[in-house]
Amino acid sequence: MGTEHVLTVNCAESPGIVHAITGYLLEHDCDIIDTKHFGDRQAQQFFMRVHFAAGKKDFSTEDLRRDFEPLADEWAMNWQLEPDGRKRRVLVMVSKFGHCLNDLLFRARTGDLPVDIVAVVSNHTDHEELVKWHGIPFFHLPVTKETKPAQEARLLELVDEFDVELVVLARYMQVLSDELSAKLTGKTINIHHSFLPSFKGAKPYHQAYDRGVKTVGATAHYVNAELDEGPIIAQQVIDVDHTYTAEDLVRVGRDAECKALSNAVRWHCEGRVMLDGGRTVILR
Repeated sequence: MGTEHVLTVNCAESPGIVHAITGYLLEHDCDIIDTKHFGDRQAQQFFMRVHFAAGKKDFSTEDLRRDFEPLADEWAMNWQLEPDGRKRRVLVMVSKFGHCLNDLLFRARTGDLPVDIVAVVSNHTDHEELVKWHGIPFFHLPVTKETKPAQEARLLELVDEFDVELVVLARYMQVLSDELSAKLTGKTINIHHSFLPSFKGAKPYHQAYDRGVKTVGATAHYVNAELDEGPIIAQQVIDVDHTYTAEDLVRVGRDAECKALSNAVRWHCEGRVMLDGGRTVILR
């Protein structure tokens, strides 16, 4: 088999879409390795992800995109066609808690995630040495009420400078402005340390302790202008009981946070996540 690619498609639900896409692949001598699709009957939206390999003709990525464009226009598709395994350029933001950052750095370094972490931004310097040990540029951008507009402007400069495709808030404990959230819509993932929609805002583990919960969780979601309200991508839970203190919940919750965030980053970068209004469709 030749070069492998991944095609993702979202458009209005209509008969014949799968036939049109698979027909295009057949015409280009491509072999389907894996395909997933979903039709949202309520929203009348269709979602599809196809992992395929080129045949003897082995068309280039540019050729495949050019030839698919008329079909995409015909069906009014939102689509992407990328080489399989292409690493996305990621900027990570972090504050003082470093477990999610450390997990992402390890997974990126070992090839477990299809990402290239091109920069790390923090409002503290706690993790500067760790980041530099990994050979990644570290930017200290402290935040106060007075400096926040300038800090966010600098962040956007870094996003452009490093051609960033995804921003990951790995326990970054600052609320992004509505303006910044709007500019980064669909390309920013946050990890919240509770099983949303429960226990939004500050100190969710302490909120959970006060309610005597029997599971604690973590939620990775896209960022929007509403605090902890963005479309959910991945969640993890851990069983607890009455013997756990609030500090114990914080401790055991770290594993859930790391797993939920790494899953969300992986699925996003593999083209498995598609927005469906205020929800997501995950084609795994």
